[in-house]
Amino acid sequence: MKRLSFFARRSSVVLAVGAIVALGGCSSSAPLFLPDGRATTLVQCPVGSDSCSQQAAASCNGAFDVVRQSSEGGTLSLIYACRATAK
Repeated sequence: MKRLSFFARRSSVVLAVGAIVALGGCSSSAPLFLPDGRATTLVQCPVGSDSCSQQAAASCNGAFDVVRQSSEGGTLSLIYACRATAK
């Protein structure tokens, strides 16, 4: 009987972990796009640093547009889109 309860507890834990992993996948979302078709990217960095701008500039070869910027709890969130390259 003791052995059965061990397996029952272990099965419950495995099922719970599996459910958490499955539901965790639901929190991810598809990339968001601007009306002109450009993809947006979210970066987060400490408030007061220029790390977010540096990351955006590096990702976009220097040319990007800020879509939205906010700060909460000491963290700056920057949503940006790379500028379209001239063809």
